Amino acid sequence: MEQAVLKFIIKHQLMAENANVLVGVSGGPDSMALLHFLHSIRRKWNLNLTAVSIDHQLRGEQSREDLEYVQAVCKKWGIPFIGATVDVQAYIKEHQVGTELAARELRYQVFHEQMDRLNADYLALGHHGDDQVETMLMRLTRTASSSMFNGMPFKRIFAKGMIIRPFLCITKKDIEVYCKANQIVPRIDPTNFDTIYTRNFFRKNLLPLIKEKNNNIHITIQHLSETLKEDEEFLQTEARQMVKEVVEFNTITRSASFQIESFRKHAHALQRRSFHLILDYLYKELPKDLSYVHEEYFFALLDYNKGSTRIDFPSNLKLEKSYDRLTFYFADINPHDPSYDETLALPGKVELPDGSKVYADLTDKIETSDPYQYTCNIDQVTRPLHIRTRRAGDRMSWKGLKGSKKLKDIFIDSKIPIKERDSWPILVDHNDEVLWVIGLKKGQPKSQTVNGKWIQVHYKKGNV
Repeated sequence: MEQAVLKFIIKHQLMAENANVLVGVSGGPDSMALLHFLHSIRRKWNLNLTAVSIDHQLRGEQSREDLEYVQAVCKKWGIPFIGATVDVQAYIKEHQVGTELAARELRYQVFHEQMDRLNADYLALGHHGDDQVETMLMRLTRTASSSMFNGMPFKRIFAKGMIIRPFLCITKKDIEVYCKANQIVPRIDPTNFDTIYTRNFFRKNLLPLIKEKNNNIHITIQHLSETLKEDEEFLQTEARQMVKEVVEFNTITRSASFQIESFRKHAHALQRRSFHLILDYLYKELPKDLSYVHEEYFFALLDYNKGSTRIDFPSNLKLEKSYDRLTFYFADINPHDPSYDETLALPGKVELPDGSKVYADLTDKIETSDPYQYTCNIDQVTRPLHIRTRRAGDRMSWKGLKGSKKLKDIFIDSKIPIKERDSWPILVDHNDEVLWVIGLKKGQPKSQTVNGKWIQVHYKKGNV
């Protein structure tokens, strides 16, 4: 067993010589074997070991005795010992979580505190190959996302150092043999046999059946976990690049949007991961009722081809499709009236809420097809001019049109997203005659009076 573990440590560069190592020790076979193993290589590797044991107060005197047992062994082996007590029941009541999760979160809080206090390089934990198989089986029953189907990492960043799991390459049986050979008499937690806990159910009912078909399933699963991790890291890198190129984020309103055509040009695997990256960005904490069903809703929304529609996600997040643009936004953030009405002096300038600017000046008549410039004769309009947002009943007319047309229909024809219509800049004269829906349609003033003076209005898009 020792050689297998050393080979695993070296292969994955789990630990360096001269390191400060904190060892999580419960008193059970796995953690006691790990503590003994690290103690056996301490001089060769010049390791500074410290054991930390935690009483979760779930089994009364038994759990206290576990901690005292670890303390006694550490004294015998000459290993510094840290004992801690946590109140799992109080944590359950306060945070409304299950026993397993509460115990884990409190345990890792203690680990984090001691890692920081000791300036430790590593936190070594005794998870083994059978634990890895159980983890993968449990995730198989809980997740529909391949990106979430992975095992415990053999190494990951934690506190100011790393968590390492040197025993992922061996089985529970290997550990039991090791303990017997080295005269280690560990404590046995009776709750490990209670199948009310999910992991114990898989351990007792499924793992033995799988091992009948493949006794080295822990090696197979560990290899699978490592390759899945490598593949997922690559896909996540590609997805982050895709989000950077395609998605526009607004940190003020906590919203995100993208052009659907640009989004759909990428592989479906990247689209799916980009969707989750957007949610990670928008939600401060992912809602518990967010599931793979919402992913299906998202892709159904992308495929919807009948104009504009909207769907609701947990925590008041809205996904709105308006033609070829999809926007994520929270309905309860920054609810404000987007309307405005600004007087445009001649000559003069108006700066709009989004940072865009509108300039007006007198000029010789210039015929232009630039969609961001508008020219009319000074006697055709009633001054002063105004830049404002749309109002109920707004209509406009232009050369060649019989009668007039609603601004709403102009927005629909131009496929302007619903959210953008209420803040779209419109040029009107003082009698509220619509002259220009900026960037979309240029109107023709009702008056045909012309003299030598002309007004030129120029729009420059902002960056907000």
